[in-house]
Amino acid sequence: MAKKSKTQRAKASARRAERKAGNAAAPAEMTAAEDSTSVNSVEKSSQGGLFNRAKKAKSSEPAASSQSGKAAKSAKTARKAEKKSGFIAQVRSEMKRVTWPTRQDVLRWSGVVVAALVFFSVFVFVLDNWVVTPVLLAFSSLGA
Repeated sequence: MAKKSKTQRAKASARRAERKAGNAAAPAEMTAAEDSTSVNSVEKSSQGGLFNRAKKAKSSEPAASSQSGKAAKSAKTARKAEKKSGFIAQVRSEMKRVTWPTRQDVLRWSGVVVAALVFFSVFVFVLDNWVVTPVLLAFSSLGA
């Protein structure tokens, strides 16, 4: 069984805590399907989604078009800067969620890659010099 990532462990821990709190408050038990649907609906509502962002962007455009030229340009540059900073913040938060390999894993897999390169280099060298070249020379001597 594969090792769970930090995010997966955190979500599972949050679900357990939610179930414990739910059991203490209300004795009615939730099924696994109900639990996963409630978690998914909470996650979807908190994320906003792609289409909600598009609606917000469309609704803010008429206000920018009614402003004067310089004000509209400054508003556009401000929105671009806001998008860039939001993107950078999202990248940072995503990089915190990455499960990085340990030093031992990196060294082990680097060794595997180097060994494979050496093996295939020797294989191609032998095949080229001691198999293909003599066969080509034999065929070329037949025509002469």
